[in-house]
Amino acid sequence: MVFLEALIVIFGLILFEVVNSVDNAIINAHVLKTMSHKWRKRFLVFGIITSVFLVRVILPLLIVWLVIPHISFAELIKVFTGSSALATEAIEQQKSIILIFGGMFMLLLYFHWLFMERKHPFFIQEKLLKEHHDVWFFAFAALILVVLLYFARNNPVMMIATALGSATFFIIYGFKETAERAETKLMKSSKSDVSKFLYLEVLDATFSFDGVIGAFAFTTNLLYIIIGLGIGAIVLRQLTILGINRIAKYKWLKNGAMTAIGFLGFFMILESFGIELPIYLPTLVTSAIVGYAFYKSHKHLTDTALYGYLKK
Repeated sequence: MVFLEALIVIFGLILFEVVNSVDNAIINAHVLKTMSHKWRKRFLVFGIITSVFLVRVILPLLIVWLVIPHISFAELIKVFTGSSALATEAIEQQKSIILIFGGMFMLLLYFHWLFMERKHPFFIQEKLLKEHHDVWFFAFAALILVVLLYFARNNPVMMIATALGSATFFIIYGFKETAERAETKLMKSSKSDVSKFLYLEVLDATFSFDGVIGAFAFTTNLLYIIIGLGIGAIVLRQLTILGINRIAKYKWLKNGAMTAIGFLGFFMILESFGIELPIYLPTLVTSAIVGYAFYKSHKHLTDTALYGYLKK
């Protein structure tokens, strides 16, 4: 039973990492086209080491370590071997802090996309919104923060974690906006392959933060998180090689990914207040929403191609 649960969680993490990082892969592919074959290969090989180890291994450990500072980093590492009951128990006791931090971050990520970003409307809530509704994002962000602070008022640490989740979102958002503008300039410039390589590494680390935070919606088991996100990152690199532009043609895949993020953020907040959810629920919801969006996108792509063929 434990083995089956582990497989379900890891599958959910892989799926989440892949669909959540498609935007990153698209930018990577655009920049890689302007680089020499040698530097493309270096990025795809050495980039796996940095993106998998430095970000998807160190960052989850760092987040947990910051939440539980009385546990030594060496003790935290032992969690992977199952030889540290102390660290495992400490993570379980303090997981509400990690979850409310991540839940706040994920909800803001979803509502920012819903209100502020351009998209092809798919789900009903997207179809109801118009361009001039983007100002409502800031109202929602403030309202969510106030409501969560109120419910967490008896736990000062949870209140701080909630505020940090909000602050972290806006900091990461600023980095992403800067990175996207830098990409436009980079494509027009004649910068060296070394500069582009370093840019892609920094970009990958910035975009990976969403995936690492969202992983805690599936589990607080660090080993599962690192395995799931690591495999997902490797799969995404292979998709970049094979042609991420084809995936980008799936019209509503992003809608599925972002809607799943909204649900995951909601689940994290519920669990942070002690509401127990089935361990398979995040994977089930992510698979269902992303799967449906993928199916409808694939059908639309096929129908469009068939229409174009018949028109000829």
